[in-house]
Amino acid sequence: MLGTVVVLMAMGTRATFGLFIQPMGLEHGWGREIFSMAFALQNLTWGFGAIGAGMMADRLGSGRTIALCGMLYAAGLLASRFAMTPTQLYLSAGFLVGLGQAGTTFAVILPVIARTVAPSSRSTAMGIASAGGSLGQFLVVPTGQFLITNLEWTGAYWVLALFVSVSLPLSWFLRGKPVQTDGSGPQQSMLSAIKQAFRHPTFHLIFWGYFVCGFHTAFITLHLPSFVVDAGLNAGTGAVAIGLIGLFNVVGSFTAGKLGGMYSKKNLLAIIYAMRALGILWILCMPMSVWVVYVFAGWMGLFWLGTVPLTQGLIGQIYGMQFAATLSGIIFLGHQLGSFTGVWLGGRIQAITGSYDLVWWMGIALALIAAVLCLPVREKPLSVKPSAVLA
Repeated sequence: MLGTVVVLMAMGTRATFGLFIQPMGLEHGWGREIFSMAFALQNLTWGFGAIGAGMMADRLGSGRTIALCGMLYAAGLLASRFAMTPTQLYLSAGFLVGLGQAGTTFAVILPVIARTVAPSSRSTAMGIASAGGSLGQFLVVPTGQFLITNLEWTGAYWVLALFVSVSLPLSWFLRGKPVQTDGSGPQQSMLSAIKQAFRHPTFHLIFWGYFVCGFHTAFITLHLPSFVVDAGLNAGTGAVAIGLIGLFNVVGSFTAGKLGGMYSKKNLLAIIYAMRALGILWILCMPMSVWVVYVFAGWMGLFWLGTVPLTQGLIGQIYGMQFAATLSGIIFLGHQLGSFTGVWLGGRIQAITGSYDLVWWMGIALALIAAVLCLPVREKPLSVKPSAVLA
């Protein structure tokens, strides 16, 4: 439950960043490309930082990792409030916030949750935690819009920094390091576990499938509010749509986690990616209206973060729990490379063409590619090779 609260606040706050484009842009004279680059850098830093955070959690304990990253997250939000130049925004909203997210979101929190429950319940438990992240999106995004309206964007940053600071006291209850649970069987070094995973083709298939997930979620989170405004609807419609994605994904993530404990995780992932393609096709082909946006948001919400418990579940199932946070961090880098690409391309292509349509079509193609990549994944657990056993 406490890990879910940390994810809720961290992911919910992250989903508000698209709301700051209009007010900050007007005050500072910044175009969407500035915010796209800041958010892209944030996702890239988050991805590389997740590897370091995972290693830190496996070596030094998850509590210290969560506390440190929670402080960096809050500091990044406050620094964004005082950013006066694009470079300052890149360093604050991009670098500091990205480092903060690395240790307060899925790559660190889900392995902590997974190792506290029985293997038969891991997928469901991670589904609940992922649903918490989506609930945060549903609750915090409308709250963020309310804060911007009533406290202006400058005041909203102070309150959001307070939200993510909840990770500091909760980190005490989430402390601990992974251990060999049964005391039997060989143990690996971290380096040998990483090498074994990199030699396994499935690891690369999961990595690039997660790239597509990141492309979709980051592009939509940042650019959907502006896309809605460009179509002649008001900014509140975009904020509600982002919130609806989070609300519907409470059901989607929990269901994905639950089904992942009963059925093939790779097949469920393939279905999720294919269903995303249908959702994007809907918003491209239907005449734009409020209800079209809301139907799109609900549909995408059902398949939004359901990839997370399934992907994390595959990592633990195939590669074991001893270095799950480290391997999750590496896989998550794939997600964040996709996030960087989606966010940056969204801003760049919109600036050149005046439209997001090309990026939406790319999202459809990538969704179908990801569905195909999931099918060859081998779900059988890997055994530790004798050469990898610690002396």
